[in-house]
Amino acid sequence: MANTTIQGRFRRIIRRRKKLALNAADQAEQSLERNFFRRLSHLYEVRRFMAGWIGLMVLLIASVGLQARGLGVYYQKISTTDGGTLREGIVGVFSTTNPLYAANQVDSSVAKLIFSGLFTHNASNQLVPDLADRWDVDDRGQVYTIHLHKGVKWTDGKPFSAADVVFTYATIQNPDAKSPLLPSWQGVHVSAVDDYTVKFELPSPLASFPYSLTNGIVPQHLLAATPVSQLRSALFNTKPVGTGPFIWESVEVNGATLDSRSEQVALRRNPNYHLGAPRIDNYVLKTYRDEADLVKAFTRRELTAIVGVDQVPEAIVGDMTATSHNVPLSGSVMIFLNNSSAILSDVKVRQALGYATNRPDLLKKLGFSVLASEGPLLKGQIGYDPAILERDYSLAEANTLLDAAGWKQDAPGDVRKKDGKPLTLHFVSQSLGEYAQLSQNLQAQWRSVGVDLDVKLEPAEDIQSGALTHHDDYDVFLYGISISQDPDVFAYWHSSQANVSSVNHLNFSEYKSKVADAALEAGRTRIDPAVRAVKYRPFLLAWHDDVPAIALYQPRFLYITRNELVGFDASRLGSAVERLNGIEKWTVLQDRVLK
Repeated sequence: MANTTIQGRFRRIIRRRKKLALNAADQAEQSLERNFFRRLSHLYEVRRFMAGWIGLMVLLIASVGLQARGLGVYYQKISTTDGGTLREGIVGVFSTTNPLYAANQVDSSVAKLIFSGLFTHNASNQLVPDLADRWDVDDRGQVYTIHLHKGVKWTDGKPFSAADVVFTYATIQNPDAKSPLLPSWQGVHVSAVDDYTVKFELPSPLASFPYSLTNGIVPQHLLAATPVSQLRSALFNTKPVGTGPFIWESVEVNGATLDSRSEQVALRRNPNYHLGAPRIDNYVLKTYRDEADLVKAFTRRELTAIVGVDQVPEAIVGDMTATSHNVPLSGSVMIFLNNSSAILSDVKVRQALGYATNRPDLLKKLGFSVLASEGPLLKGQIGYDPAILERDYSLAEANTLLDAAGWKQDAPGDVRKKDGKPLTLHFVSQSLGEYAQLSQNLQAQWRSVGVDLDVKLEPAEDIQSGALTHHDDYDVFLYGISISQDPDVFAYWHSSQANVSSVNHLNFSEYKSKVADAALEAGRTRIDPAVRAVKYRPFLLAWHDDVPAIALYQPRFLYITRNELVGFDASRLGSAVERLNGIEKWTVLQDRVLK
């Protein structure tokens, strides 16, 4: 009975509250109709008043916005900021991080960021200390003492010392290591004076020696226990520890076949880098097998910068967010005339070809600006003499010399002949766009004096195994050589370097001159710059008269970047790898800050 009473009471309460809710909703609806909808019609009567107030409010809001924006421009500026990721694309193949084995541009780039050398180069390609603090040399130029920076640590926290330097060069000198750096270190004795001093004793004086101390130094404490013969395949190469601006993170390999494969190397900043922690958080290097894929990735904005193109691709020419850096390299593109060739062994013929080469015209038709080379030394180097330059273009002189050498023309425009044999020269060069352009124009120039040029352009791998190794593959060789800031060009012009058993075999002209040999030997063994310049003068004169080659221009490094990359300011480089000098100062992010 009680339950029935409670249930009845509960139902009455529910009905009462439902009725109250309905009455409240009805009253709200009537109020909305009376106070809003019926009064909307009155708005038309005050439309001008309301339009004025609305316009005033819009004007006030716009004025405040414009004022704030103007004050922001006045008190703020766009500035670089730390962080972000630099993504570089490069044509090539990645194989190792170890600086003792890094031979190609990709490996050398990665090794340079992970490992430091005793010396490096600045934005003007001048040699400056890195792990070294300072250096001394004895009066003879035969003993170099390197004083190291103190407090430098490997990225695993262990201290860097002279023992690491001695270990690195002892490893290079060990034939079982099979390092490509070995030829440059034969006969050099390396020892530690104390924990922060290293002594290099040379078999003979060499003024350019400090320029050979830029290779990466490796840690003794991690590699000493590894057999030297196994260093190339050591686990260390996949988990390297260095003293450079970046720390190894990972490598990702994509692609099923060698032709389609690409590698992506990831590095992170080294906060304890001895030259200052990089401002960029991460660096990623991605390899491509051909230029087309590299350019596509850049146009898709997958990359911040690209390396490995010799001309600005058409797809990038109109891109206003991209910047092309055209940096001269410390080197020279030359037309090497093989003195061992039956035809070119005659100095009159070589001199004639010098006169027949319109160098300004060749450079003009390249399509981009370059610095002209005027001889075996570069402008600004010790010993460079502006009074001893390349021959001026003169068809009359060229024809006179060829006639004197016994090469005659039956009629103007014909190929010259001697004893029934045509004056045909076998020309070899690498299949690059600029070399192809040079070859075509040079062929036309020399044809105007009756010289036939049989042109053959080869891929880089064929040049490496052919012309660079066997100098009898060509009469004329168009190629670019690297020349250090130091004027020691012994490797390219001394007669000993024409011998196939020589260390480098880089005398592409097979040039042999007792005068030049003596001058090259004397110049490289003097420390005083003024004395060196005097000693090199006979070499310059002999080179000018003998015409073992025709110097054209300094090659360029083309670096294409997105505009967000700030800090790359190189005015001259020794090689493409040295683009990374000073990377710790680069940025890829920007933000507004107070002035």
